[in-house]
Amino acid sequence: MQKVKALRSGATIGIVAPASDVKEEDLLKGVSELREMGFRVQYSNSILGRHYYFAGPHRERAEELVRMFKSPEIDAIFCARGGYGCHHIIAYLKPPQIKPYPKIFVGYSDITVLLQYLENSCDMTCFHGPMVARELALGEPYYVKESLLQCLSNPQPGQRITSPQLETLQTGVGRGHLTGGCLSLLTATLGTPYEIQTEGKILFLEDVNAKPYQVDRMLMHLKLAGKLESVQGIVFGEMLHCVQGPEQEYRLQDIIFDVLKGFKVPILYGLPSGHTTTGALTLPFGVQVLLNADEKYVQLEEAPVKW
Repeated sequence: MQKVKALRSGATIGIVAPASDVKEEDLLKGVSELREMGFRVQYSNSILGRHYYFAGPHRERAEELVRMFKSPEIDAIFCARGGYGCHHIIAYLKPPQIKPYPKIFVGYSDITVLLQYLENSCDMTCFHGPMVARELALGEPYYVKESLLQCLSNPQPGQRITSPQLETLQTGVGRGHLTGGCLSLLTATLGTPYEIQTEGKILFLEDVNAKPYQVDRMLMHLKLAGKLESVQGIVFGEMLHCVQGPEQEYRLQDIIFDVLKGFKVPILYGLPSGHTTTGALTLPFGVQVLLNADEKYVQLEEAPVKW
């Protein structure tokens, strides 16, 4: 797995919109947040483009992403937002266009498709973290700045990722490379050349506005597809607004455990990364981690970036 170069003060961050269209007001707020952190920012005028509900035509969005990877002026790439659209651009991407130019790449939600592409097709570490026109536009406490900068800038292992709201669904300790993303996007790629690779991995799963029966169905999809057979541990996100209704008499945690209890691996629930109410953390995909469900933390056993 290729390590990407650490983000230094004064580095230039390129912003892309590979999925849904972006509101200029939100984009500019996020740009201001990045500049206040000491970074320079570049983005194309096309970032505000619109084609139906996408941020411009599919080929143009793909070409802009490739341009950002190839450009020597760009040190890291942050996504403006998710929404929907990465499935459309992935057919225009080729590993030889990206793999020789490893860079920090940050996003979540629909960007899960690209995170998996970079990890599996380009052998590149990447980051499940806050986006420019979303959490960065809102500022802290909607994301954790220390988590973002520590993950992208520190070329040392040992960082411990945890949260007071974490709940142990199944005890134990597991080791493996961290991977995952938005559950609905991961299941949507099954049966394609871009499906998630889970063998020996620690799997992070999160989603938003999915009813419990839908979460159940998606987990069963992964289960029946054999994607859970050799995972070494599972961490769930906050699962924001994943409720049936106000009179629901069961917890989503109980549904999840009922589906997964046959897998004797550690399972944590409630790590705020991706869709969260507040305090979104940054997670590195493609690096070796230790999952300790007894003490409720994930620890990086290798650095996600290098000098």
